[in-house]
Amino acid sequence: MVISGVGVLCAVADDAAAFAAALREGRCGIRQGADGGPGRADLDDEAPERALEALRGSPGLPVDRALRAAGRAGLAMRAAVAAALQAWDDARLTEQPPEPDRVALVVAGNNLTGRQLAELTARYAHKPRFVPPRSALRLQDTDQVGVLSEVLGVEGEGCTVGAASASGNLALVQGTRLVASGAADACLVVGAPADLSDVERQAYLNIGAMAPGPAAPPFDPDHSGFVAGRAAACAVLESESSARRRRVPGYARVDGAHARLAATSSAAPDPRAEAAAMTGALRDAGVRPDQVTYVNTHGTGSPGGDAAELAAMGEVFGHTGRRPWANATKALTGHCLTAAGVVEAVAVAVQMRGGFLHPTPGRPPKDARGVEFTTDAAVPADISHALSNGFGFGGFNSSILLSALPRTQR
Repeated sequence: MVISGVGVLCAVADDAAAFAAALREGRCGIRQGADGGPGRADLDDEAPERALEALRGSPGLPVDRALRAAGRAGLAMRAAVAAALQAWDDARLTEQPPEPDRVALVVAGNNLTGRQLAELTARYAHKPRFVPPRSALRLQDTDQVGVLSEVLGVEGEGCTVGAASASGNLALVQGTRLVASGAADACLVVGAPADLSDVERQAYLNIGAMAPGPAAPPFDPDHSGFVAGRAAACAVLESESSARRRRVPGYARVDGAHARLAATSSAAPDPRAEAAAMTGALRDAGVRPDQVTYVNTHGTGSPGGDAAELAAMGEVFGHTGRRPWANATKALTGHCLTAAGVVEAVAVAVQMRGGFLHPTPGRPPKDARGVEFTTDAAVPADISHALSNGFGFGGFNSSILLSALPRTQR
């Protein structure tokens, strides 16, 4: 199957074209916190409306419906709707739509409404009878599915997929299975922003995952944890026969998608399981390790997590005689948590189409046995096969294998 359309809103861009330009330039959206506290890579509160208004020139696109539906919601919902409409437009689904019940929808994310719940709890602690009734919907992650399906008229299968920081990749795995099985001709996979409450943010600090102050980039020897980023992204997965019938140029083929657990409930990464996820995606695609051009790493900036991923990549690629390139998109966007896998799949797709690999700020690791990291400048590259990794607390390990399309299909 192919990725036939993409959309993204993040700290460095309001759409996919701007995202590609920001990646090529190595533009970083991370802003250090006040008084030396944790940094953030946040979304501009007005970005969703800017993105939707920019789509007004596309005939038949339900921009007004999107503004009405998302206008009643917070930033996370508005951003997810905007990214989904961008991808819908990019895939030309308004011009040549499949039947509504042949389009599926998978939203990546769990615990997406932490801040909203905390604010409502404080506001209505002494007057619970006045809690807005619609909160019964808004506080559930599935509200994303409901609103998106309403805006776009999607009537096929729909669900949310939660797998901590691997949620985006696991949503892509689910989407590929829906299309490959014939349950849908196309599937929108949406990475929705996680809106952390202050308690959740402090918990990440206390467990040692989030950088407590100014943060070095992922894999830099001075790394101390991740910087939280907020972003929304969408990838349209479509069967090759459907994309050909609609004459839609694609970004890449999705040839492999593999996920596995590490039989743990802890936050500790497992290099063995991470290597198995990459190997599984390669096996699914029929691609050898020495054929891989590029690895988009999970690369959060956590010392333990980065070390485990380096060991896993060394196991997969260290004996091939050819070191694929690697970079860390989170060095530019921050760690977009449950949306990260979709954001990074879009990053791989636009790099494949653009023929480049984005920079990774900071100093490259000394123990990168299996891969070669980009440094402070973009690298021209004809990417034939790329892996995009996603790992999460609780033993979630996943990898997606994307392959270049023939030039006639791009």
